[in-house]
Formats: sequence, structure tokens, C-alpha cells
Amino acid sequence: MKSAAGLTIRYAGMYAVLAALGTLFIIPFLWMISVSLQDAQGLFAQPFRWIPDRLRWENYAGALSALPFGRYLFNTAIITSSVLVLTLASCTLVAFGFSRLRFPGRDMLFAVCISTMMLPGQVTMIPLYMAYARLGWVDTYLPLIVPSLFGSPFYIFLFRQFFLTIPREYDEAALLDGAGRLRVYWSIVLPQARPALATVALFCFIGTWNDFFGPLIYLNSPEKATLTLGLNMLKAQVMGTGSVQWQILMAASVLVMLPNIFVFFLAQKQFIRGIQIGGLKG
Repeated sequence: MKSAAGLTIRYAGMYAVLAALGTLFIIPFLWMISVSLQDAQGLFAQPFRWIPDRLRWENYAGALSALPFGRYLFNTAIITSSVLVLTLASCTLVAFGFSRLRFPGRDMLFAVCISTMMLPGQVTMIPLYMAYARLGWVDTYLPLIVPSLFGSPFYIFLFRQFFLTIPREYDEAALLDGAGRLRVYWSIVLPQARPALATVALFCFIGTWNDFFGPLIYLNSPEKATLTLGLNMLKAQVMGTGSVQWQILMAASVLVMLPNIFVFFLAQKQFIRGIQIGGLKG
């Protein structure tokens, strides 16, 4: 009985800490939703009212009309979908080679691949920009999409860790039946790697959808801007009152965040399973 009571207290303490941390992280999001439904006067009311007297849903209509939201959404969707498909294809192929094939220097190549994660992006930013400028890719989507063809070390690592948990007997049986390596990759390994695919797809989607620095560097034309650049333009705008309409900006921010929330809840179970299994075997 004493051990059961102690276990109950322990779990209760853990849940209390998790609930406190969850509340701490969700407060900025709730504040953003609250501000998006306020009027201009309610933003600076003291004390701040989390629930306004009247919900200003028209702020969301104002956010959609303040910028060419549909165009920016289309641009962002094109970049995100392209990066997502190319990243999954390239990273799974490289991880398949590192985890299922035996060849000289494999472990050394994998170590070199992983070590590139230690290289800060600020080091390669200027050389990459100069290279893309010489290729004539500046102010196009190519600098944002083409690098995904070469994979990401972090995603390759996650896929490799997951592929190592799949028994090699499946590969051997398929090879004895006449299947090639690509057939094993496509028909045996990938179908069993759905949790890892969901995990990487979620990371890649959120990272690309919310990317601000890349589009800021390489995109110059307003009609090619993404949603994150649109939010920055909206923040910099001086509207009729002579000041930024923060309620419109927060409404636009909520709209930009909605796909992230939807995708996360859609892939939540697979995401958690992929994180758990991916770290089991090295």
C-alpha cells in the first residue's frame, strides 16, 4: 500500500509539472488568439482582458484583405510540398544505404554526414548565396527547393535509426525471391517506416512552412513572397491610424499557424511512435 501511494504521489507530481509547463508554453498562443479578437482600444486596456466584450471576427477578414493572402499561401504551399517530397525521397534513400547495405567506408561516410550538423548555417550562408547568384537562381524558388535533393543529416540519422530496427530477414527473403535493392526499399522498408516518415514529414513541413530567413534572403519580388514574408510586410505597414494594427497582425498569424496545428494533430500518434522507436538502436 505504501509503495502504491508513493507511486501515485510520484505520478501526480509529474503530471502537475507537465501541466504547469504546458500552460506556460500555451499562454503566448492564447494571448495571440485573444489579441486577434480585440479592437484597437482593447489591446492596451489595463488590466488586459483575455476575453473581450465582443469578439471581433472581422479582424480575420481584415487580415485576408490586407495582403494578397491567397497568393502567398499558394507560394508557401508550392515550396513546402516540393521540399517535403524531395526531402523524404533523398533522406530515405541515403538512410537505406547506411542501414541496409554493406560497403567499404560506410561508417566513416555516415560519421562525416552526421558531423555536418555541427556546421553553423551562418558559415555557409554567404558562399551559398554567391553560388546561387552566379547560377541566376536568386529571386526564384530554386535555392529554397533544390538543397532538399541532397538530404538533411538530421533526417538521415532519424531514418537510419528506424531502419535498423527492421529485421534484416525481410531483406534476405525478398532478395532470395528475386527482388532488387530498390524493390526491398520501396515494398518492404518504407511501408514499415510510417512512424519515421510521419516524424520527418512533420518536422520538415513545420520548418519549411515557418521558414522566414531563406525567403528573406533569396526572394525579392513581392508576388513571390511566402506567408512569413507577408506577416513581416504586414508588421511594417503603417495603416490608417498611423500605427500597426496588431489585432490584424495577430489574426494573420493565427491563420498562418493553423496548417501547422492541423498537420501535427493529424500525425501525432505516428510522430510520437517514430520518436520513441528511432532512438532505440544505434
